[in-house]
Amino acid sequence: MNPVSQGPRYSMMKKARWVAGWALIFCLFSAATVSAYTAQEIDREVNVALQNFKKEMKGGDSFLKQAKGVLVFPSVVKAGFGIGGEYGEGALRVGGKTVAYYNTIAASIGFQIGAQAKTVILAFMEGEALKKFRDSEGWKVGVDGSVALVTVGIGDSLDSTKYKEPIVGFVFGQKGLMYNLTLEGSKFTKLDK
Repeated sequence: MNPVSQGPRYSMMKKARWVAGWALIFCLFSAATVSAYTAQEIDREVNVALQNFKKEMKGGDSFLKQAKGVLVFPSVVKAGFGIGGEYGEGALRVGGKTVAYYNTIAASIGFQIGAQAKTVILAFMEGEALKKFRDSEGWKVGVDGSVALVTVGIGDSLDSTKYKEPIVGFVFGQKGLMYNLTLEGSKFTKLDK
């Protein structure tokens, strides 16, 4: 076929993908808003996520005890078709108790089809980093602060003395700790629950 004759067809397919991508993002965020979790549901899921973290990460329990605060998103759902978005709700715990609820939202552009869920845990290792996070109206990774993502191999121990960064992050998928990911551009906003 002549490449010129494919021009309008290619352009329409491109527009269709763009519209479908935005429709998917709209549906994802609309569904997330409509089916928002209650405080009790979030706390229950956060408990499960923290138990799994402590089981999977050797030394995870002592690491979390040294943190000034821990922000846990038990299920961040990412969906996309060319253009993607993700959404999740979680809780900030200080001294083992929930002090606030947050959501996370991020958008991405690039090759992506389908949906996946992940667990995100941020450990605030310094009081100043935790205070800056709590005082913000909307905290964005890479703008308001950086997060050092942990990549430990299976069987490795999580030694808190190795991590000197103010905020340390963990991302888990269905098969455990996920590698080569970034939280850049993720925004965290406080929720009223």
